[in-house]
Amino acid sequence: MFAAYAARIDRDQPLNGLELGERPEPEARPDWTTVTVKAASLNHHDLWSLRGVGLPEGKLPMILGCDAAGIDEDGNEVVLHSVIGQTGHGVGPDEPRSILTEHYQGTFAERVTVPRWNVLPKPKELSFEEAACLPTAWLTAYRMLFTNAGVRPGDSVLVQGAGGGVATAAIALGKAAGLRVFATSRDEEKRKRAVELGAVEAFEPGARLPRRVDAVIETVGAATWSHSVKSLRPGGTLVISGATSGDRPAHAELTRIFFLELKVVGSTMGSKDELEDLLSFCAATGVRPVVDQVLPLDRAREGFERMATGELFGKIVLKTS
Repeated sequence: MFAAYAARIDRDQPLNGLELGERPEPEARPDWTTVTVKAASLNHHDLWSLRGVGLPEGKLPMILGCDAAGIDEDGNEVVLHSVIGQTGHGVGPDEPRSILTEHYQGTFAERVTVPRWNVLPKPKELSFEEAACLPTAWLTAYRMLFTNAGVRPGDSVLVQGAGGGVATAAIALGKAAGLRVFATSRDEEKRKRAVELGAVEAFEPGARLPRRVDAVIETVGAATWSHSVKSLRPGGTLVISGATSGDRPAHAELTRIFFLELKVVGSTMGSKDELEDLLSFCAATGVRPVVDQVLPLDRAREGFERMATGELFGKIVLKTS
């Protein structure tokens, strides 16, 4: 079957390790099922995999891709939850949880095998392309907002780095949930897009906000850390799920954190139950993932290149047919 896969690890030039071509069909396992992939979406996790983060050379070649929507063996339209072994289903008792492509072949292929527990019904209101965007970036944003930040309708939120998958998801979800959303971006066009998507206002990084916010959604890391901390009201919550600009800020702002009793919460992905809630939320409210580009699987390299440059706004989706 045709697939996009990591053939080599290159920490400095990750796309050097990306190959497109034929790979073996997925192997059947007890309590696992094979899904015919209709659409899959790219995440920065895929670039990190090509750098060897979470993917040792001994696991190569590895088909990339965490997210997918498709057709299961019984003909049902489904969405995949990409955290394997989260509750022990389909894996050994001592196996730690992992994300697809860390230990098991991923979704950038015509077919993928996952534990039956990891398959959820796709709402009829969502296309395959839309549904394929949800299990990583959108699930991460959903958990950051509603589980870890604990915001409620009427609260205010700052989303750093508008344009990326998690950031655009947080803006759209926040708007749909009745939050007052502010956003930042270095790019003027992305700031305009953020307002169109639902942000009340969008600013250059580091700009003073009209008011301090209840929560900050942080995926940028070192470059925006100080601004994120300073933008919070006393007792506010900073939720971080990534550090694309580095994980060592020049100033940790520890004094401000303890003096204002701020909360800093790490967040990674989300649970199957949260993904089910997210799917229902999108179906009921009409909010839809922001899709930057849809490409056929055999043009996956173009999608990787666009994601690597940071020029995208929203998600890049690969179609198998």
